[in-house]
Amino acid sequence: MNVNAPHAAHEPLDARDRPARLTVGVVGAGRVGPALAAALRLAGHRPVAVSGVSDASVRRAAALLPDVPLVTPAEVLARAELVLLTVPDDALPGLVEGLAETGAVRPGQLIVHTSGRYGTRVLEPALRAGALPLALHPAMTFTGTSVDVQRLAGCSFGVTAPEELRLAAEALVIEMGGEPEWVAEEARPLYHAALALGANHLVTLVAQSMELLRTAGVEAPDRMLGPLLGAALDNALRSGDAALTGPVARGDAGTVAAHVAQLREHAPQAVAGYLAMARTTADRALAHGLLKPELAEDLLDVLADGGRPETGRPDDDAPDGAGGEDR
Repeated sequence: MNVNAPHAAHEPLDARDRPARLTVGVVGAGRVGPALAAALRLAGHRPVAVSGVSDASVRRAAALLPDVPLVTPAEVLARAELVLLTVPDDALPGLVEGLAETGAVRPGQLIVHTSGRYGTRVLEPALRAGALPLALHPAMTFTGTSVDVQRLAGCSFGVTAPEELRLAAEALVIEMGGEPEWVAEEARPLYHAALALGANHLVTLVAQSMELLRTAGVEAPDRMLGPLLGAALDNALRSGDAALTGPVARGDAGTVAAHVAQLREHAPQAVAGYLAMARTTADRALAHGLLKPELAEDLLDVLADGGRPETGRPDDDAPDGAGGEDR
């Protein structure tokens, strides 16, 4: 690899600082691999082979990597200098072991996986065969379409690599339009859990919220939620826990109890999630001084009782201004 000094992600790479032009192969034509290979193609590398089994994989490969032949995983490794292993996390260790045992891995070959869970230790069988291991995980959700290539611009990549390959890893990420963020081998599972907690669970929460709004008679829940969620996300990224609002942060135990009662009636499958998130929100609001201790007791009693308070303050008994405070 012909890589010189590291660059900030927002600075264009000079031709002298680019890694050598590489032939690129993809094992696993899911949503991630073809997009990364397409981004590498834009940077001057040459995709030469891709493997995929399902009809969806074949269609994605044809759309994002036209004219790149669909071959077996072993043939991908035979043709490519840089191999992207873009398979599900649980399938990765067995795939690497199998490729190494069959002699498909070549000395000097760059073997890159995109799993957030693993660092380079999972590539140990390939390393023993002489390969150069990199873990490059794009912290972005993929659609499997050409829009993913555009979204890579400014996308952070969780990068783990041997010290001697750090510059090569950084250069590849920058060439794909991303920004490298170094993650230690032992921190990879926690790093991945943090991303899943934020991104994957966000999709679940938003989809559930839209279903409830439809049940409540809202015709365009996406239009209603868009500005609200956009502002909430922006505030959270800027201010963290200080951005907490709503009945839990205010200590409105009666409102929370009413929410749970409605969910039990109309969407019982949403109750457990609501209570779990409300308890976590209450804990964080208390810890950061947002939830007053004298209001927290009733609220926590409601949450501990699964939203069934023996007594509760009616909404019309709230002190003046409480109903509209910090919403």
